[in-house]
Amino acid sequence: MTWQPSAPFEAIRLRAKLNALIRDFFAKRNVLEVETPILSQAGNTDPNIASFSLEFGGHVDAGPRRRWLRTSPEFPLKRLVAAGIGDCYELGRVFRDGEAGGRHNPEFTMLEWYRAGWDHQRLIGECIALLRDALALVGRSTELKVEKIAYRDLYRQWLGIDPASADIDALRAALGNVNIDPEGLTRDDWLDLLMTHRLQPAFAPDQLLAVYDYPASQCALARIRQDEIPVAERFELYLGSLELANGYHELADAEEQGGRFRRDMELRRQRGLECPDVDTRLLSALADGFPDCAGVALGVDRLLMTMLNTARIGDVLAFDFARA
Repeated sequence: MTWQPSAPFEAIRLRAKLNALIRDFFAKRNVLEVETPILSQAGNTDPNIASFSLEFGGHVDAGPRRRWLRTSPEFPLKRLVAAGIGDCYELGRVFRDGEAGGRHNPEFTMLEWYRAGWDHQRLIGECIALLRDALALVGRSTELKVEKIAYRDLYRQWLGIDPASADIDALRAALGNVNIDPEGLTRDDWLDLLMTHRLQPAFAPDQLLAVYDYPASQCALARIRQDEIPVAERFELYLGSLELANGYHELADAEEQGGRFRRDMELRRQRGLECPDVDTRLLSALADGFPDCAGVALGVDRLLMTMLNTARIGDVLAFDFARA
């Protein structure tokens, strides 16, 4: 057992510089820094995300004893936006159970921000500007190539399949010699596997790639645009093979959001997963009037990994999960 840090001092100092850069970046753009609760009465319903929970042991006059550690600050930030605070961001710790390894730590740092009156395309531009500034700290900004591509075009050009129409057999065949247990996998699961096993590993290491307009079935909390083939107004940003950010033109319809929560919970029940309480306060905020806006979450530890050219998240954490 060692008491020493998992990250070298160089990485710890670079994190401090990056935090200062982020705050300066948003101060210049009049985006307000806020703090929201780390413990919540409601949990994340996403079937692919596991949450930590704990029990409050004191006297309770304000709801249930059981609380959930946030997996992102998304819901309370949206409540602030609905209340009229305007453009805002939070830089802080979030928690996800079951994610520990080379690229994952159960406790990590997320930057999340919201821009009133923006759509996902405009927000992509601001994300790219922030990442360029961050990479300039380590002399990597000038070498960076920036590309944007629609999700459907990415699959058609790189894999020769149309993600909007290909059946599961075609998606499985496109995985090649990647051996996956097919039990219980949905069509979207196969599309995700193609992204993680075929596409991401081939992304150029010096390229910042924005993939946008995802299938409507992968909408998460994004608006759906009713094109000839409906798409979710969502994007993901990759630097090399690492996914750094996930953003949306935010859904503002309380009824639709409630339906998505219910579908999440049904899928969780089918998979035998725990079903946390739904965030009814978020639904109330949406129902009272949510402004047109776009929001994005960016993994700060992942960004530091790319800045230091390391594949181990422990190399950018003062103390990783094994040493915490």
